[in-house]
Amino acid sequence: MKSLRTCVLGALLLFGAAGAQERGGSIVVTYKDDISTLDPAIGYDWQNFSIIKAMFSGLMDYEPGTAELVPNLATDYTVSDDGKTYTFTLREGVLFHNGRELTAEDVKYSLERTLDPATRSPGQGFYLGIEGAQAFVDGEADAVSGIRVPDPTTVEITLSEPSAPFLHLMALNFSFVVPQEEVERYGEDFGRNPVGTGAFKLREWQLGQRLVIERNPDYFHEGLPHLDEVIYEVGVEPTVALLRLQRGQADILGDGVPPAQFVSLTSNPANEQLIASGSQLQTGYLTLNTNVAPFDNVKVRRAVNMAVNKERVVQLINGRATPATQPLPPLMPGYDDAYTGYAYDPEGAKALLAEAGFPDGFATQLYATNTDPNPRIAQAIQQDLAAVGIDAELRTQAQSTVIAAGGEQGGAPMVWSGGMAWIADYPDPSNFYWPILSCSAATQGGWNWAWYCNEELDAQATAADAMVQPDQAEARVAAWRDIYAQVMDDAPWVPVFNETRYTVHSARLGGPEGAFVDPTHTPVDYEHVYVQ
Repeated sequence: MKSLRTCVLGALLLFGAAGAQERGGSIVVTYKDDISTLDPAIGYDWQNFSIIKAMFSGLMDYEPGTAELVPNLATDYTVSDDGKTYTFTLREGVLFHNGRELTAEDVKYSLERTLDPATRSPGQGFYLGIEGAQAFVDGEADAVSGIRVPDPTTVEITLSEPSAPFLHLMALNFSFVVPQEEVERYGEDFGRNPVGTGAFKLREWQLGQRLVIERNPDYFHEGLPHLDEVIYEVGVEPTVALLRLQRGQADILGDGVPPAQFVSLTSNPANEQLIASGSQLQTGYLTLNTNVAPFDNVKVRRAVNMAVNKERVVQLINGRATPATQPLPPLMPGYDDAYTGYAYDPEGAKALLAEAGFPDGFATQLYATNTDPNPRIAQAIQQDLAAVGIDAELRTQAQSTVIAAGGEQGGAPMVWSGGMAWIADYPDPSNFYWPILSCSAATQGGWNWAWYCNEELDAQATAADAMVQPDQAEARVAAWRDIYAQVMDDAPWVPVFNETRYTVHSARLGGPEGAFVDPTHTPVDYEHVYVQ
């Protein structure tokens, strides 16, 4: 995957027949592949994240179906005047699944474990902004100096620089709290023997067959979860899973709607009760390498933006998206509703190419992954470019090869993001800038495949992230909105679409709006789902 939503996620959720919420019950979720790990410091894919979220807790969380941050293991927090030190007061009486009470030392241990190179956590980089974290990672210190425990219910975390997105990192799975004694007991097998403080705890795991989690009777949120258990059955092909759901033998298709059945399923009014859909914090885009001629010419980049027919691309994926106008997806703070982007205008694109010195167009290469529907999308873009005189040789390759080409200095002129389309790590506008558009990300092996670097915008982004006080939130969002307007003026990307997520579930399931398409639970919020 690739990371401060303050707006409510307007997910469209279509429940089954009206029914009363009930306590208890068991549901079946199908997956084609086995779950790789349930270690919160390591697991980070769309499949295991929602299970990890059901079993572990962090200092912060989100209101169900929204982007509103709320204290979770913490009861409250304060921020110092300089915006660097966060003091969290912990909820008392929280028990791990093994019966031991959680303390502030557990929070410190868990963060340091994620930072420890021996853990090999993909989330390590998120927490290097904590004071002393780099020295700890480099083996120059035995502990992270910026994480302090004044007493068993207080945690103080000091950052090297102010960072407004920091609270979101406390809701990310890499910060979820684990008991040291269980980690040491199981070692690298902790991911197969998870112990947390979440709504559910592990009861059974037969590799390659099924995994069962059951209600945690000691869960600190009263009245939750609603379900007695969730059974994950693996090794079930998506088409077979759909048949099982229609026969009442499954409740949620973990792998989503099978592509071959998408149109027939969604167009049948009888299936309306079975489908939940909602926008993701995702943007699929075409990168234009600003260091490679002729894409070092801004007029050429703007012309390419005008040449791509985004509506046609959306049709290719059965309408499972909306055309994008800017890097940020619509649900992200900082998204500008008034900004219309570059209109589809082939004749205008030709005129702009002529102004740039390319009246007869030019030849280039377009890279894309070889997994459907990405070749078809890339071919559509290739045809659009040909219509304005740009001869783009299509290179469809394995995802790893495309990633390498995009991250190589002077490499791929154009890359269709495809399966690597950016999905927010956490709901903050900074996550669509620093990893993929900043000067610091324009490095060998990085994700800034446009090799775009605007040092003035980097300075503006740094200033925006230093706005950490609550009364600065509106100004910060406005600052990010202006940053992305300038990005689009420089046109290092062609934002193409923002995907819609579809979850198929049985008609007997219910939950609050967003429970089946909540991006922060990817994809299902099992804590709040219930049997009707």
